[in-house]
Amino acid sequence: MNFLEFKEKFNIKLTAEQEEAVKATEGAVLLLAVPGSGKTTVLVARLGYMIYCLGIDPHSILTMTYTVAATNDMRERFCAVFGEELRDVLEFRTINGVCAKIIASYEQLTRGRAFTLVTDEKELSAALSAIYKECTGEFPTESDIKGVRTKITYTKNMLLSAEEVEEMNEEGLPFSKIYQKYNAMLKAQRFMDYDDQMVYALKILRMYPEILERASRRYRYICVDEAQDTSKIQHAIISLLACAHGNLFMVGDEDQSIYGFRAAYPQALLDFEAEHAHARVLKIGENFRSASKIVEAADKFISKNTLRHAKSMRAARTEAGEVREIALSSKSAQYVYLLKAARACREETAVLYRDNESALPIIDILERYGVPYKTRALDTSFFTSRAVQDITNIVRFAYDRCDTEAFMQIYYKINTHLSKAAALAACEYCAREGMNVLDSVWEVGKVNMGTLKSCKAMKSHLDMLCAERADRAVERIVNYMGYGEYLDRMGIKRSKAEILASIGADESTIKSLIARLSELSELVRERRSPADCRFTLSTIHSAKGLEYDTVYLADVCDGTFPEQIVVNPKSAEREALAAYEEERRLFYVGATRAKNKLFLFTYNGKSSVFCDDLLGKEKPKQEKLPFSVNSAARKSEAEYEEFARKISVGAELCHKAFGVGTVLAVDGDLAAVRFGGGEKKLSLRMLFEMNLLK
Repeated sequence: MNFLEFKEKFNIKLTAEQEEAVKATEGAVLLLAVPGSGKTTVLVARLGYMIYCLGIDPHSILTMTYTVAATNDMRERFCAVFGEELRDVLEFRTINGVCAKIIASYEQLTRGRAFTLVTDEKELSAALSAIYKECTGEFPTESDIKGVRTKITYTKNMLLSAEEVEEMNEEGLPFSKIYQKYNAMLKAQRFMDYDDQMVYALKILRMYPEILERASRRYRYICVDEAQDTSKIQHAIISLLACAHGNLFMVGDEDQSIYGFRAAYPQALLDFEAEHAHARVLKIGENFRSASKIVEAADKFISKNTLRHAKSMRAARTEAGEVREIALSSKSAQYVYLLKAARACREETAVLYRDNESALPIIDILERYGVPYKTRALDTSFFTSRAVQDITNIVRFAYDRCDTEAFMQIYYKINTHLSKAAALAACEYCAREGMNVLDSVWEVGKVNMGTLKSCKAMKSHLDMLCAERADRAVERIVNYMGYGEYLDRMGIKRSKAEILASIGADESTIKSLIARLSELSELVRERRSPADCRFTLSTIHSAKGLEYDTVYLADVCDGTFPEQIVVNPKSAEREALAAYEEERRLFYVGATRAKNKLFLFTYNGKSSVFCDDLLGKEKPKQEKLPFSVNSAARKSEAEYEEFARKISVGAELCHKAFGVGTVLAVDGDLAAVRFGGGEKKLSLRMLFEMNLLK
C-alpha cells in the first residue's frame, strides 16, 4: 500500500509538515510540536504508516506516553482509525510499565526475586511520617509529607549525587537525612517505590548487557510522546533501549515543559542532536486550536525565552479572537468578576491559575452564592500547611489565652521574644495558677523588660484581632505581630496567608474564618463536579492538553505570576534563568488553552511583565468590561446601613440564587438564613453590593 492509498483508505488528512513527520521512521528524530498542532494525529498516523505501508512488525514497535490515561487514549485513537485488529499487539506503555518489564527480565535471568513495588501511597506516607518525626522532632502535616515526597521524586529522577542531595537541606528540614533513612527503610523491607522502579531498571540495563540486548532486539522502533515532560533518568533509559538500532522518535516541545518540580528535563531536547548520531529535528508549527490573535500573542511571548529551539507558531484559523487585560482595583474584585462571569457562562470556560490554593477564594465566593462550577485535580494540602496551622493556632490562643499547647506552637513565630525556658515557665505558671499565659510571663521573673513590653504589645494585638474583620486580622498577624518575618526567615512564601485574607474578606471575625476553612476543607474533599457545568477551575498544570472557548488567567501580577523576574537573561545565573523561563512556559501553556477568548487578570495597578509581553509594549486602551465590579462604590454607607437594618431575625427575603428564606440570626456582617435547600451564612455587605436580593 502506497502513501496515497493509505491516506484514502483510512481517511487521514495531514499537512505537509505532518506528512514529513509521519514518514520519518528511521534513525533518531525529534519532532517539535507547538500547542494545538495535532501531534497525536501524527503519532497515530505514523504507527499506521509503519505497519501498513512499510510492513514493519507491530510487535517491534514500543510507544511510550507520560501517564496510564495517555496510553489508553493513544490506543483508543489508533483503534478508532485502524480498527481493533492490533489492539492487543501494539504496545503502549508508560516508562514505569517498561521498567517493570525490564525488572521482570532480571528476575527471569538471575532466577532471583526483585524488590516488591509499593503501590499504596498511604503506606509510604505513614513510613515517611515516622522518619520525618524522628529526624525533625515534629509531627509532619499532610503538606510536609507531600513536599518531601516531591523532593524524593526529584532527587531520584534527576540522578542527583550525595553532595547534591546535601544541598537540598533547608532550615528545619534535614532532607538528606530523611532521604537516607527512607531509602534504608525500603531496602531493609525489600520494597521499592515508583521512582526506585526506574533507578533499578537503569542499573539492570547497565549491569546486564544480555537484558539490554534482548529489549533492543524486541523493540526496534521506539516512539516517545510528551518528551518535554520526561525526566533525566527516563531519558537515560530510553537512550539505552534505542542505542543498538537508533530508531528513536520523540515528540515534544520544550516550550511546554512545566514539570520541573517533578524533574522534567527539557535540556535533553536541546541536546538531542548532540546525544544521538545523525539525528534530525523536525517541526510542526501550525496551531489548529486558537484564534489568530491568541496564536500571534503567545508566539511573540514565548519567543523571548532563551532555553529553546528556534521555532514559530502560526494560526490555521482565520478568526481573530480576543486577547485582553482585565485591570481591576483589587484582588477581591477579581473574585467578584469571576462570580459574575460564572453566572453568565454559556460556553466552555476555564479559570486557570498557577497554584492549587488560588482556587479557594474563587470556590468560596461561588459556594456562597450557589453558582455551579467544575474543578480539576484539587488537593487539600493547603488546609494542613504550616502557615495555615500556625495562623489557626494564633487564633486559638487569641480566644483562649490559657491554651498552653497552642502557645508553645507559636510563641517563637510571633514577636514575644521569649526563650523556650521562659515560655515553658509561663505555661507551667498558667496551668498551676489559672492565670493566662502572657500575664504569667510577668510572674515567673525570668525575662527582661524589653521582652515584657513585647508580651504586653502582643496582648493588645490579640485583643484587636478578635474584634476586627477576618482579612484585617490576618494582615495584623502577618505584618504587625511578626509572623511574616518568621515566614521570611524560614523561606516560606506568604501566599497562603494572602489566600486566608482573601477568604476572610467575607467573614466578620477571624474565628468565623477558621470555621469557614473547616467547611471549605470538607467541601474540597467531598465535592463532585456537575458533569454538565461549563465553568471550570483548574491549575495550568492540570489543564495541559485541554482546550476551552474562553480562558481567564488569574493573578497575572509581578510577585505572584511570575514570582521572580529575570531582567537580563545574559547575566542571570542559569538556575534562576531556568526557573523564570519555566514560569514563562507555564504562562504560555495557560494562554494556549484558549480557543477564542483569552483574558488576563491584573489588579491594584501592579505591573505585569507577562501581561505586557503578551499584549506588546503598547498596551491597548482599556475597553469597557463585560462585567462591572465597581458599581457598589457609588452606593453610600448610609444606604448600606439602612439595608442592613432590614435584615433582622425573622425577616423574610428572596435571594436571586437560593430563593425565599427566613433570617435565623445576625452576627455582625453575617446573617444565617434558612432556605428550602438548607441553611446558608451570607455576607450582608455582599448581598448589598451585588444586589443579590429581589
